[in-house]
Amino acid sequence: MTCYAESSAVLAWLLGEARGGLVAALLGGADLVVTSELTLVEVDRALHRSVATGAMDASMAERLREQLGATTTEWAIEPVSAAVVDRARRSFPHDAIRALDAIHLATAVVIASSVGDLDVLSVDERVRMNAVALGLPVVPD
Repeated sequence: MTCYAESSAVLAWLLGEARGGLVAALLGGADLVVTSELTLVEVDRALHRSVATGAMDASMAERLREQLGATTTEWAIEPVSAAVVDRARRSFPHDAIRALDAIHLATAVVIASSVGDLDVLSVDERVRMNAVALGLPVVPD
């Protein structure tokens, strides 16, 4: 399985949130994991925000960053390319999505056009609903 790891799923895994165990199993079982450089920004911002609000101490955030860094060395990190921006600016089946969600979906569409079968790994319902409507399978079930 080749999967696109969207930020909500990566954060669920990294922070041990609900469905995080399922996400970890899917990431571990994937032949190839692809994500956007946007995911790395969003995860880092979430960790910084957690420290700033007192929800997490700085040493825990640093350990999670190191864990993510070690894991993503085996992932394909896709840039926010002109093709991604072009697709993100267009309409989506369920257009009540934020700009960052549109970038994730556009990245998955662009990747799927070149690699073929691609599962979208997300726990965000708006992303999942749009991915299905775009013909992309979503995991976890």
